[in-house]
Amino acid sequence: MSDFPATARVVIIGGGAVGASSLYHLCKAGWTDCVLLEKNELTAGSTWHAAGNVPTFSSSWSIMNMQRYSAELYRRLGDEVDYPMNYNVTGSVRLGHSKERLREFQKVVGMGRYQGMDLNILGPDELRRLYPFVETHDLSGALHDPYDGDIDPAQLTQALAKGARQMGARIERFCPATGVRREGDEWVVSTPKGDIRCEIVVNAAGYYAREVGKWFGRDLPMMVMSHQYMLFDTIPELENWTAEVGHKLPLLRDVDSSYYLRQEKNGFNLGPYEGNCKAHWVTKDDPFPEDFSFQLFPDDLERLEWHINDAMARVPLLAQAGLSKVINGPIPYTPDGNPLIGPMPGVPNAFEACVFTFGICQAGGAGKVLAEWVTEGATEWDMWSCDPRRFTGFEDPDYCVKKGMEVYGHEYAIHFPHHSWPEGRDKKLSAVHDRTKALGAVYAPYNGWERAAWYARPGDDTSEEAQRTWDREGPWFGAVKAECEAVRDAAGILDLPGFSRFLVTGAGTAEWLSRQITGKLPPVGRLGLAYFADDKGRIVTEMSVARLGEDQVLLITAATAQGHDKEWLLKHLDPGLSLTDATELWSCQILTGPKSREILAAVSDADLSKGWLTFQKAKIAGAEVYLFRVSFAGELGWEIHTPVADTAKVWDAVLAAGAPLGLKPFGMFALNSLRVEKGYRAWKGDLSTDYTVLQGGLERFVDWTKPTFRGKAALAAEKQAGVTKRFCTLVIQAGEMDPPYMATIWHEGRVVGEVTSGYYGHRVGACIGLGMLQSGLNVPGQAVEVEIFGTRYPAVVQADAPLWDAKNERLRA
Repeated sequence: MSDFPATARVVIIGGGAVGASSLYHLCKAGWTDCVLLEKNELTAGSTWHAAGNVPTFSSSWSIMNMQRYSAELYRRLGDEVDYPMNYNVTGSVRLGHSKERLREFQKVVGMGRYQGMDLNILGPDELRRLYPFVETHDLSGALHDPYDGDIDPAQLTQALAKGARQMGARIERFCPATGVRREGDEWVVSTPKGDIRCEIVVNAAGYYAREVGKWFGRDLPMMVMSHQYMLFDTIPELENWTAEVGHKLPLLRDVDSSYYLRQEKNGFNLGPYEGNCKAHWVTKDDPFPEDFSFQLFPDDLERLEWHINDAMARVPLLAQAGLSKVINGPIPYTPDGNPLIGPMPGVPNAFEACVFTFGICQAGGAGKVLAEWVTEGATEWDMWSCDPRRFTGFEDPDYCVKKGMEVYGHEYAIHFPHHSWPEGRDKKLSAVHDRTKALGAVYAPYNGWERAAWYARPGDDTSEEAQRTWDREGPWFGAVKAECEAVRDAAGILDLPGFSRFLVTGAGTAEWLSRQITGKLPPVGRLGLAYFADDKGRIVTEMSVARLGEDQVLLITAATAQGHDKEWLLKHLDPGLSLTDATELWSCQILTGPKSREILAAVSDADLSKGWLTFQKAKIAGAEVYLFRVSFAGELGWEIHTPVADTAKVWDAVLAAGAPLGLKPFGMFALNSLRVEKGYRAWKGDLSTDYTVLQGGLERFVDWTKPTFRGKAALAAEKQAGVTKRFCTLVIQAGEMDPPYMATIWHEGRVVGEVTSGYYGHRVGACIGLGMLQSGLNVPGQAVEVEIFGTRYPAVVQADAPLWDAKNERLRA
């Protein structure tokens, strides 16, 4: 075709709501030379059959940001692009049946308030005034979200598409992408109408995203669920009530019974998320179709019978309605239920904006995020919750199916801080897994690795149900206290498989790394902690640096950061340098506590007089190991890095030598307690692109004398202007529960900061909050309050020093 675009700056594959939003937001950012390819008509995938609910509710800070933005955009979009849309802002009520559910609601109310949304908790009588047809006899309360509502998905997509076209973008309908190839620095996207050469490709192909991903050599972690909702006929009583009051009922979600119920004209739309759910396109007798545009699965109402009956008991009016239509369509799921938005791992100039379970309510925000990734290389909000690099390749199809079904069947489940979901476990086991299991380990997954969270004692309740609580003193509490006391008084050993390890070598390595980090490189033979900033001075990641030689460094980072940090390093690696991922070859134990030197002396040939932040090769039980003189627990200690094949015999030798001295194994819960007492930050909690290096209280890791490092100019400008908020440590009189992530800090009736880590410190005997506080209030002794599940508790700002061993005397002993 003569007018078919042969070139473009960006090609988007997929014309659903997310693809259209991505195109719209790229144009808003000034990138108008963009083409969207859709194999059928716009909306042909999951968008056309979506129910169109637009909640702002989320227990995730970043996803709430994204959904809030969507709701704000949709209110003005029709006028902006001159396209009529049916967008009904009805508000919603979420029903609570338990105190634990009400606590979740209170947590979200606090987050929403911080984002400028006025959410509130209703008692049963207030609920009846908003929703007069609901039975409230067994409810503990409800969450009212006045910003919730529903939108016509097709109209939304067309409005976004019209806006993009008005700004100059192209949309090619009935033009499938059939493949991609790399030629030099360009992508070539093949279609039946011809090839398009472009700089950047975006996979926005919905439930076809995995097939598109294969063109790039990528196997997306995803599966497809069958989701049904039912439309019911007009109910005269509801019709009369609506006419009388002049508005529709708020959308009702009975989250403990797992369904939503929405007024649809003068009838209802009922959408359950059933536990006995069904995955599609995973067996030989149900193959993935070449084309499923505008198609549905056969009705399967039997598996929804319980939910239908429960909804009729909750809103008896529903029983008067006749069922008019059933929609049963495919919805894609990742293993954690969050979409993929961001750089395509391992592929240059390629991005993903796909696998959206709630694509309509997230499409607006997703387009904004995707456009920021493409045009700026970073996003306004830290979007790790959706970053494709959070998955690192172990997520095989069987895992994806199991986790996707688990997420779907628990769509409205509460995410408790000490709870781990049971499906898809035991993907990666430590070399001493059998030994830690025999000692009573209760595990939690970290990038697929099973790590001991705590060690149960005889009589401790290790059931999954017992983990489902917000209370601090769950069944783990006594055991964790004993583990922390062992580290304090004698020694503890923590098996820590899965540390991400990257070896960088080649002439110029030291000079290259110096430009990547904000601080100084350690001398050869020593260790250092390094922070990587982006161009805006925001915290990208934290790594330990072992200077093995003049131009040879070992970088160690969190297990969950493996894909993220490897991608960052490779993206910025100088030509001629070599990066090796050695993650799978080594394991680690942390041996820490005042008797750790005595234990090591009994089993190793190491020079244990070497000071803090040194490392050395040594032998334990005949195995050559690396000993790093550091401790995330804040006591005298070493990290023992072992080749995987030697890990078990090293563990056995250390455990045998330590037993007479009081050595105990400890888990990740104890490590969390120990690290907050030292003010040590956690990645993607306290350390994220939501904060700059200076806001993070990390100026001691900034070497201003270096000629250059990434983010230097931005940080210098921030320092000159004055840092508006800074990292703080709080001691909180917190009652029975520790503050959740993003709990708000108050002073004189206004929000002045947020808690990024909250946990109980067993050595200091107090609830500790790490967080961000307005600089003017961030002075030792300042009284503030921390909101924890709706109640404000007194807190006091501490000095800028660890609460435990403030001068690091024990650490350096």
